[in-house]
Amino acid sequence: MTSTRCAVCKYFRRRCPPDCIFAPHFLNHNLQRFTCVHKIYGASNIGKLLQDTPMQLRADAVESLYYEAKCRLRDPVYGCAGIIWSLHQQIQIAQRELAQVQAEIAFLDANVAVEDPTPSSVEPLVQENGVEYGLDIPYDYWFY
Repeated sequence: MTSTRCAVCKYFRRRCPPDCIFAPHFLNHNLQRFTCVHKIYGASNIGKLLQDTPMQLRADAVESLYYEAKCRLRDPVYGCAGIIWSLHQQIQIAQRELAQVQAEIAFLDANVAVEDPTPSSVEPLVQENGVEYGLDIPYDYWFY
């Protein structure tokens, strides 16, 4: 027997019976949780659902009802489906970006393997007439 009323009995201003099906799931200090679920499903439907649900699954069922009700109040048209769709879109975008980056890395790896190895020592170009133009001297490109 509960010494205080559960959130459902408190909401309806009635005594909480010892075998109240709502008491373990809607505690008296969290009235907002019940009102959210009640706005969407109604207390009678919640009670029927809890009676038809096996005892070990009731807590999960109430959590699911609460989450779905919150989503439905936030987005009356799509509810949870809108959130799921949005997350699915984000996953698809991330997968496309990952595939693009992986393809770019593979392309760059292939190009590095095909390129000629760079000479180990850099010698300036000298023309046949002995004039040095310095075309192969490495430059600092910090100004670009």
